[in-house]
Amino acid sequence: MKKDFFKYQAQTSPHPLALEVSHAKGSYIYSKEDKAYLDFVAGVSACSLGHCHPKVVEAVKEQLDKYLHVMVYGEYAQGPAIELCKLLADNLPAPLEKTYLTNSGTEAIEGSLKLARRYTGRTQILAARNAYHGNTMGSLSLMTYEERQKPFRPLIGDVDFIDFNKEEDLEKITSETAAVILETIQGGAGFILPANNYLKKVKSRCEEVGALLILDEIQPGFGRTGKLFGFENFDMVPDIVVMGKGMGGGLPIGAFTASAEMMDTLSDNPKMGHITTFGGNPVIAAAALATLKELTETDLIKETLEKEKLIRELLVHPLITEIRGKGLMLAPILTSTEIANELVLRAQDKGLILFWLLFETRAVRITPPLTISKEEIKEGCGIILAILDELK
Repeated sequence: MKKDFFKYQAQTSPHPLALEVSHAKGSYIYSKEDKAYLDFVAGVSACSLGHCHPKVVEAVKEQLDKYLHVMVYGEYAQGPAIELCKLLADNLPAPLEKTYLTNSGTEAIEGSLKLARRYTGRTQILAARNAYHGNTMGSLSLMTYEERQKPFRPLIGDVDFIDFNKEEDLEKITSETAAVILETIQGGAGFILPANNYLKKVKSRCEEVGALLILDEIQPGFGRTGKLFGFENFDMVPDIVVMGKGMGGGLPIGAFTASAEMMDTLSDNPKMGHITTFGGNPVIAAAALATLKELTETDLIKETLEKEKLIRELLVHPLITEIRGKGLMLAPILTSTEIANELVLRAQDKGLILFWLLFETRAVRITPPLTISKEEIKEGCGIILAILDELK
């Protein structure tokens, strides 16, 4: 299995972890040798309800018996997609009411950029330094990591950058700006929270000059921060919200939501201003609908803050300088890159899944399923502390 993995499947790095997966259930992934690995990563924040949640599996099986793909997105009325978009509208503040379903978060980013340019008639996009919005050409253009961008230039034009949390940079938002795009919580940079009402100030400046604010909720969305969407922690509402990852309960999906007035501009002049074949796929929409219902009808979202508190109380160690983030989107910052690397690698050997962040090399990702139990949290944190004791 591992030999064929390296021979036939395109790799994303020279040294993937290459865990040979047999099955997964709840908070655990099992190898083909049937070794259990406690999952503190949840597919990089994607498996909100853990692995193979029974309500998600049931929804998928039920839809499989009805129909799979029947028509390109936006032409036929299909129950799962309609119900999903309606439930999103019911749980989002006005004027966020109309949703475009896509296949991934980065595709939703692309759609949101097109929507902003189409609606405003402007071209300039402002993004934050050290942001990560995906790896398609438009998303890649929003990055300031030259090592990743250089081999793929030229990228899309008229993109400029501001520093996250730097209020002086808000003067760069002008009547030439179509949109400012920010992560609600900067992910790859180290789970950095907006400070001093930063997001409200960005939105206010956008309103002054007629620009739009796009918030990327691909990581913090769907309950991970103690609210359904991360921006709800900061007393403001974006013009466009982009989502993905945890939305699908483990299946691939993304979306962007805006006002009906704004979203309707993509349907004409030109027609099909944004189009996808498989966006809104009924099986995946059924899984996302089941996920959203479970999140909104239980106490899972509220419990993320209790679980955050427990993790912070447990993970006290001289090699941890701080823990960034909110809810179950946490990043212990280690004293060095080498310590962080060793922690991730040794943890897998000891049956705990951890992972890195893209740009902050001293950080280790802790983004477990929202369904993780407090006993499982104690188990995982115990493994982390034992490894750090070895590394002291």
